[in-house]
Amino acid sequence: MTWWVDAGAGASGDMVLGALLALDPSGLAAAQDAVDQVLDRLGAPGSVELGLGSTHRAGMAATQALVRCSGATTRTWRDIEPALAGLDAAREVFASLADAEATAHGIPPESVHFHEVGALDAIADIVAATVLWDRLGPARVVISPVCVGSGTVAAAHGRITVPGPAVTALLMGAPTFAGMTPHEACTPTGAALLRFMATEWGPQPAMKVRQVAVGAGGRDVPEQPNVLRILAGSDETDGLTEHLVLVETTIDDLDPRIHPDVLDSAKAAGALETWLTPVIMKHGRPAVVVTALTAPDRADAVAGILFRQTTTLGVRYTRVERRALRRDFVAVTVRGHQLQVKRGWLDGAAVTWTPEYRDVQRVAQATGLPVLQILREAQAEADSRGH
Repeated sequence: MTWWVDAGAGASGDMVLGALLALDPSGLAAAQDAVDQVLDRLGAPGSVELGLGSTHRAGMAATQALVRCSGATTRTWRDIEPALAGLDAAREVFASLADAEATAHGIPPESVHFHEVGALDAIADIVAATVLWDRLGPARVVISPVCVGSGTVAAAHGRITVPGPAVTALLMGAPTFAGMTPHEACTPTGAALLRFMATEWGPQPAMKVRQVAVGAGGRDVPEQPNVLRILAGSDETDGLTEHLVLVETTIDDLDPRIHPDVLDSAKAAGALETWLTPVIMKHGRPAVVVTALTAPDRADAVAGILFRQTTTLGVRYTRVERRALRRDFVAVTVRGHQLQVKRGWLDGAAVTWTPEYRDVQRVAQATGLPVLQILREAQAEADSRGH
């Protein structure tokens, strides 16, 4: 199961919980049981009742998570952690909150006093949301850039600038933006749940959407629907869509005999593909663009190769998506020698089949025949086997 989470209007505990309940309304009872278990351990039995409702936000229909609390509380992470025994996902979310608050205030995590976060409704949001998460079990979750808001908001220690320090810490490295209106669009609880769920950040991936779940925020603002959406479905089955990075530089003053070594070094550093493109620079000077296609986590290593082994003073990063066919290999025999043929699959049928070139060279060398002839015979053998 693949999810794309649209956090373009922000995120809060009730928004996330509402969207998850829209995906799994029958999970409400299990979520209530888990919340009751935690509250019993905290000495507040029966103080939270979960419910499910329907509402509208700026004209958009949405599911509203109803969290009815009797009483409020402030507790430290030291108080809350033991009550989460057996609820590993909820513990992970709360631990990330404790770390973020500790960083903001310069104190040990176990000494953090959860004010908004320690309140009963926030405990219920996190426990219920993570129980539903465990039930639904998505394999891949891509989260959009997150609206965090702007302006100021009242907190336990006075007014603070939005985004607050805990939200900033929790979403460090994730794409965020301010949004259209000055308000707290993303709460610490919402940020912690997004951080926990995310396997990737970015635009909607190629997927077949099966279900759309819309969770309502507490406010109804006219500028845009105050909702968090989850698009749930499956990856495209005909191939793999990957988020990759093009690392490029243009050079006109490097000895061209060095080019092959640069490409080989970039491949060794993790590039999936490398190539050169001849171009004409200003004043009519001939040059080449050195390009490496790489996974995001290897982009800096590949860039380091270009900096160290060429004369460039800068590289360009371009984020791209690559759609790759599902592939496998079959063995064919040519002139008594075995070689591999790579097949690419689309809609359940093999649409490409390419003999491995190094295998073709090996067989040509062993038989004394031209490479072109071995290539043709290998292709014909693959054809005869129905690919």
